[in-house]
Amino acid sequence: MAPQGQPAAVPEDGLTTRQRRNRPLLVVHTGEMKGKSTAAFGLALRAWNQGWPIGVFQFVKSAKWKVGEETALRTLGESGAGGTVTWHKMGEGWSWTRKSGTDDDHAANAQEGWAQVQRDLTTETYRFYVLDEFTYPMKWGWVDIDDVVQTLRDRPGHQHVVITGRDADPRLVEAADLVVQMTKVKHPMDQGQKGQRGIEW
Repeated sequence: MAPQGQPAAVPEDGLTTRQRRNRPLLVVHTGEMKGKSTAAFGLALRAWNQGWPIGVFQFVKSAKWKVGEETALRTLGESGAGGTVTWHKMGEGWSWTRKSGTDDDHAANAQEGWAQVQRDLTTETYRFYVLDEFTYPMKWGWVDIDDVVQTLRDRPGHQHVVITGRDADPRLVEAADLVVQMTKVKHPMDQGQKGQRGIEW
């Protein structure tokens, strides 16, 4: 990052400084280390503070799995003090919490979730999207990566999108404006310590 937030180079794209600054961003949080979703939810807090409508789509965690950020963001969204928050997750509308489901069932439900994201992008339902753990349906071939990239590139209006998950596809990385690779230096689990309340959830 350049000193005092100044860009290292200014492209000759015909945009004013204001126009360039306010471009909607596609952000990817990837890498093997924890914190990818947490960082995305931190950005969602900033979006909430701006009064932006927020859509969270959890593509892997089931409806039975509660993350601490969900309770906080839902409460904030209902407070009327900032933006609204709508939380979609597998098992609420999507049905793949049943462990007996086949890969075809899971793929169909991932496709259903992505189709909802596409509809919301088309109608500009939200200003800020978190597609949590969405790299996995792409990696597993449940959604088409080229369709995802084209949809996100062509999205109308001013919609920011943050995608989290390990092993982000190079095509998604190429299309993104901001990519964070979270790498592990140390982790308590290396010393046999399991996750704990208030840190992992």
